Amino acid sequence: MTVDFRRVIRPVAIGTIALLTEYALLGTQQFANALTLGAIYALIALGYTMVYGIVELINFAHGDIFMVGSFLAMWIMTTVLGLSGPVTNLLNLVGLLSIVMFATMVGMGFIGMFIERFAYRPLRHAPRLAPLITAIGVSFILQNIISSLFGPSPVNVPQIVPLDKFAFMGGKIGYLNVFMVVLAVVLMIALQLFVGRTRLGRAMRSTAQDREAAELMGVDINQTIAITFFIAAALAGAGGVIQGLYFGSIKFDLGFFVGLKAFTAAVLGGIGNTTGAAIGGFIIAFVEVYATVLGYTQWSEVAVFTVLILVLVFRPSGLLGQQLGERA
Repeated sequence: MTVDFRRVIRPVAIGTIALLTEYALLGTQQFANALTLGAIYALIALGYTMVYGIVELINFAHGDIFMVGSFLAMWIMTTVLGLSGPVTNLLNLVGLLSIVMFATMVGMGFIGMFIERFAYRPLRHAPRLAPLITAIGVSFILQNIISSLFGPSPVNVPQIVPLDKFAFMGGKIGYLNVFMVVLAVVLMIALQLFVGRTRLGRAMRSTAQDREAAELMGVDINQTIAITFFIAAALAGAGGVIQGLYFGSIKFDLGFFVGLKAFTAAVLGGIGNTTGAAIGGFIIAFVEVYATVLGYTQWSEVAVFTVLILVLVFRPSGLLGQQLGERA
């Protein structure tokens, strides 16, 4: 099997240039903060780009799936495991984090499949506006369910990871920051290996390229799309876990702006391109943090969405996307 090195070198080059540039601009401390925030955006952006790549649907409920994941993780930590503060024993901490992460990702995966089965699948052959409006409706439904269960006020999340820091190149970086970035990178690599090396991954890629031809070749389209929604929602659930651990509180409308920023990241990287979505997530986080460093905190979101507008105007396909002709 031959390898197209251009497909490997290009994202690596873009990612490396972005990291070096932002490190030079931000310094060690803010660079670590931007990486941490980018890990959250990247995990959510992957879900956006996977769903769009398969069914060409902008799932505007995806940000709220992330929000539900943060509440599910909080409920598991407080009600199921009875946690209320830092866990100092390393082995216990690893075990508890593994339980919370696994349970949240699986739970959100099944919620994603449920939403696809009963909200999107009946509209699969409807005009594109119908599933788009349905996605917005699902978003409001999820927000109202969480608001009814947990209230409209912010809810505290147990900080089970000690907030200890270590000195690194003139800055102090928290172990939680390292955990979040490493987790995000591991999940991204696992996703790339799954899509590129497994039978289900090949089915997903073939469905994304030509759904009708894939079905004629024996691909179970319903199963493939359901698995795509499972993975996308599971990644959003992982983002929800680290969101709560990092910020310490969550709210029912959390997913709206975070989801919009993650969608911006997916568009920036190239909607439908998983590597581009991951890189886009980190770039958007760097833009937001850099605006804050310059003293324009209130303008940070303006900067993010200005990037979205510029990308849509000058390069609609994104950094790693490709312009595709209409199918016959």
